[in-house]
Amino acid sequence: MTAPGRHYRYIGPADVKAAVRPGREGAGIRTPEDLAEWAAGRTSEELAEPFTFVIGADGILRLSPRRSEHVACAGGDVVASAGEIAFVRNAAEWVVDEVSNQSTGYCPDVTSWSAVAESLDQIGLRHPGAFTHEVVFRRCPVCQEHNIVREAHFVCVYCDADLPAEWNIDT
Repeated sequence: MTAPGRHYRYIGPADVKAAVRPGREGAGIRTPEDLAEWAAGRTSEELAEPFTFVIGADGILRLSPRRSEHVACAGGDVVASAGEIAFVRNAAEWVVDEVSNQSTGYCPDVTSWSAVAESLDQIGLRHPGAFTHEVVFRRCPVCQEHNIVREAHFVCVYCDADLPAEWNIDT
């Protein structure tokens, strides 16, 4: 399977990507049993907060503890989406409670939800149907800095230039 939509390359600090070690990527989750097994190895403190996730170009959900770098979770590869995800145990199943595209290393567009939804549907995990917290990333065309757009205020926080309406981080 190939994940739908755009694929994002890592655009964060080079030293963070240089620290990625082959074979140390996040746990691949392909079934509800994979998630249950992975969650069984987590502490109650870890389970109480969101995890770092990526959807690889192959459409596979990968999970790492929250303070992990997305690029490490992805094994240094491109992703179809990245962010944070929280699960709750509901009767006999795990359910996605919250999910965002919060990843300043990849800065995925909110349209990357389609890749997340497809992966979660393939696994058989119920989910909210959209990002519960959308992060809007834009690169300033004047100073080239990456920005998080807050409250639909499309103005660069570094130089006050107008930011484009369309995603442009890696164009």
